[in-house]
Amino acid sequence: MPMNWQQLISNKRLGQENLHTQHKDDRTEFKRDYDRLIFSAPFRRLQNKTQVFPLPGSVFVHNRLTHSLEVASVGRSLGDAVANALMTKHAESPCSHMSEIGSIVSAACLAHDLGNPPFGHSGEHAIASYFLEGPGIKYKELLTEEQWADITHFDGNANTFRLLTHQFKGRRAGGFVLTYSTLSSIVKYPYPATEAQKQKFGYFTQENEIYERIATELGLKRKGAGWCRHPFAYLVEAADDICYEIMDIEDAHKLKILSFEETRDLMLGFVAPERRAHIIERSKEVNDKNENVVYFRSCAIGALINECARVFIDNEEAILEGDFSGSLIKRANQQTRDAYGACVKVARSRIYRSRDVIDTELAGYKIISTLIQLFTDAVMNPQHTYSKLLLDRVSSQYEVDSTDTYERIMAVLDYLSGMTDVFALDLYRKINGESLPMI
Repeated sequence: MPMNWQQLISNKRLGQENLHTQHKDDRTEFKRDYDRLIFSAPFRRLQNKTQVFPLPGSVFVHNRLTHSLEVASVGRSLGDAVANALMTKHAESPCSHMSEIGSIVSAACLAHDLGNPPFGHSGEHAIASYFLEGPGIKYKELLTEEQWADITHFDGNANTFRLLTHQFKGRRAGGFVLTYSTLSSIVKYPYPATEAQKQKFGYFTQENEIYERIATELGLKRKGAGWCRHPFAYLVEAADDICYEIMDIEDAHKLKILSFEETRDLMLGFVAPERRAHIIERSKEVNDKNENVVYFRSCAIGALINECARVFIDNEEAILEGDFSGSLIKRANQQTRDAYGACVKVARSRIYRSRDVIDTELAGYKIISTLIQLFTDAVMNPQHTYSKLLLDRVSSQYEVDSTDTYERIMAVLDYLSGMTDVFALDLYRKINGESLPMI
């Protein structure tokens, strides 16, 4: 049996399954998800987490906060386009919440990076490497196979789901108490760490039961040891792919890594050839190259949204059967794939390997490696004097005093991944005696 929209789009809330409340405003439950996320402390902290380039100096580039807001905007447009097409396609058997797809995808996009540790992928690798090939390997014999897989494949995607659903001390059941549909739309890799591919997986051992409950309620299909994706996860992934690739190109132009002509040609690659001359001519109405790039970028994103929405609708049956593979962009038309491939090639060779980016990754790796070693040693040896000092810095919501080894290690990962880049750097300097509080 294929998945069905009526079951997939549910406004049931995690932690409030049996609670029926009457609201005094006109917001839908999915719009409430968006509002809960945007006013949350973890979302605000994204402003001090690196996206690609080091946090801004004289030239402002994207951080995780601005990236997430842009992904949410693109996700809403994608979701609205898909909703309109599906409501037309299924006019004779409408789904009650079909018009809310844009709101669901937008909320999921807003949350998609909340679990990322400081310094992005460099921070993820530092955490995993500490246990896999560093001093932390000594803890392997104290953990189950599933628990060991969790920490040696540590991934921001799984950590986002944990942050949103885990009952930390002092927080209500259900974490953020988001709707089932929003939560499942965030999970791009709906399988446990034991099935991880290139480090990616969807949920930690402690959240396995929660994801299974959500997946069963929404009628997701089983796939091996995990599940098929919720269809909206493809839209969240597409919005993220669109933004980080296109916006990284724009940032590279601002930082003078790419020339104006290179940037223009990369972005116009997504536009139909017959429209390019007209777009270039229109851009000349503004005598500012940065503003011209903004215009080219908007054209590129618009073309990508239209194409990804088309791919989703054309493959609706395969997606609902759980047979769709790859991303929407990888299944797009040849022109879009070629243009996206050109951006990826330039980004890998000219942007992600630029000296500033590499230097930030090196520093981030060192900072996180040092902090995870110190705090893991502290929770494993809490009787030591230095351990007590370190653990006094940890918020009471994290169970560093648990009697369970896995829970103590996860509490350290929760604490570290919640830090901003600036906070992690400041703590690293203080611990190393390089700075002291102002007296």
